[in-house]
Amino acid sequence: MEKIEKMHMMDKMLRELEDITNSQTSLLKKIAQLEADNINLGNSLLDKRLPDIHEKVDQALVEVTAVNTEFAAVRDKFVDDNKLNEVLPEATNS
Repeated sequence: MEKIEKMHMMDKMLRELEDITNSQTSLLKKIAQLEADNINLGNSLLDKRLPDIHEKVDQALVEVTAVNTEFAAVRDKFVDDNKLNEVLPEATNS
Protein backbone atom coordinates (compact mmCIF):
# COMPACT_ATOMS: atom_id res chain seq x y z
CA MET A 1 0.00 0.00 0.00
CA GLU A 2 1.39 3.39 -0.93
CA LYS A 3 1.89 6.03 1.73
CA ILE A 4 -0.93 8.21 0.42
CA GLU A 5 -3.27 5.21 0.43
CA LYS A 6 -2.23 4.44 4.01
CA MET A 7 -2.97 8.02 5.01
CA HIS A 8 -6.42 7.83 3.39
CA MET A 9 -7.09 4.53 5.18
CA MET A 10 -6.06 6.10 8.48
CA ASP A 11 -8.39 9.05 7.80
CA LYS A 12 -11.24 6.63 7.12
CA MET A 13 -10.52 4.77 10.33
CA LEU A 14 -10.50 8.03 12.30
CA ARG A 15 -13.91 8.90 10.84
CA GLU A 16 -15.21 5.47 11.89
CA LEU A 17 -13.80 5.89 15.40
CA GLU A 18 -15.56 9.26 15.58
CA ASP A 19 -18.78 7.58 14.46
CA ILE A 20 -18.39 5.00 17.24
CA THR A 21 -17.85 7.85 19.72
CA ASN A 22 -21.04 9.54 18.52
CA SER A 23 -22.98 6.26 18.73
CA GLN A 24 -21.74 5.56 22.26
CA THR A 25 -22.69 9.10 23.30
CA SER A 26 -26.18 8.57 21.88
CA LEU A 27 -26.49 5.28 23.77
CA LEU A 28 -25.50 6.96 27.02
CA LYS A 29 -28.17 9.62 26.50
CA LYS A 30 -30.81 6.93 25.89
CA ILE A 31 -29.76 4.95 28.94
CA ALA A 32 -29.82 8.10 31.08
CA GLN A 33 -33.32 8.83 29.80
CA LEU A 34 -34.42 5.31 30.72
CA GLU A 35 -32.94 5.76 34.18
CA ALA A 36 -34.78 9.07 34.56
CA ASP A 37 -38.06 7.59 33.33
CA ASN A 38 -37.68 4.70 35.72
CA ILE A 39 -37.51 7.08 38.67
CA ASN A 40 -41.27 7.50 38.25
CA LEU A 41 -41.91 3.89 37.26
CA GLY A 42 -39.76 2.36 40.00
CA ASN A 43 -39.14 -0.96 38.26
CA SER A 44 -36.67 -2.96 40.34
CA LEU A 45 -35.21 -4.83 37.35
CA LEU A 46 -34.36 -1.55 35.63
CA ASP A 47 -33.12 -0.07 38.92
CA LYS A 48 -30.73 -2.97 39.23
CA ARG A 49 -29.54 -3.42 35.63
CA LEU A 50 -29.49 0.03 33.99
CA PRO A 51 -26.62 1.41 36.10
CA ASP A 52 -24.44 -1.55 35.06
CA ILE A 53 -25.25 -0.98 31.40
CA HIS A 54 -24.60 2.74 31.82
CA GLU A 55 -21.20 2.05 33.37
CA LYS A 56 -20.17 -0.38 30.62
CA VAL A 57 -21.22 1.95 27.80
CA ASP A 58 -19.48 4.86 29.53
CA GLN A 59 -16.29 2.81 29.85
CA ALA A 60 -16.50 1.89 26.16
CA LEU A 61 -16.86 5.58 25.31
CA VAL A 62 -13.77 6.41 27.38
CA GLU A 63 -11.81 3.66 25.60
CA VAL A 64 -12.85 4.59 22.07
CA THR A 65 -12.14 8.27 22.77
CA ALA A 66 -8.65 7.36 23.98
CA VAL A 67 -8.03 5.15 20.93
CA ASN A 68 -9.25 7.93 18.64
CA THR A 69 -6.90 10.47 20.24
CA GLU A 70 -3.92 8.09 20.19
CA PHE A 71 -4.56 6.97 16.62
CA ALA A 72 -4.92 10.59 15.45
CA ALA A 73 -1.43 11.21 16.84
CA VAL A 74 -0.12 8.13 15.00
CA ARG A 75 -1.72 9.36 11.78
CA ASP A 76 -0.31 12.85 12.19
CA LYS A 77 3.17 11.47 12.87
CA PHE A 78 2.90 9.26 9.77
CA VAL A 79 1.93 12.28 7.67
CA ASP A 80 4.79 14.35 9.10
CA ASP A 81 7.39 11.56 8.83
CA ASN A 82 6.48 10.96 5.20
CA LYS A 83 6.13 14.66 4.40
CA LEU A 84 2.65 14.05 3.01
CA ASN A 85 1.55 17.47 4.23
CA GLU A 86 4.03 18.96 1.73
CA VAL A 87 2.73 16.81 -1.12
CA LEU A 88 -0.94 17.11 -0.15
CA PRO A 89 -1.57 20.32 1.81
CA GLU A 90 -5.05 19.06 2.76
CA ALA A 91 -3.38 16.15 4.58
CA THR A 92 -3.08 18.37 7.64
CA ASN A 93 -6.88 18.58 7.81
CA SER A 94 -7.72 14.97 8.66
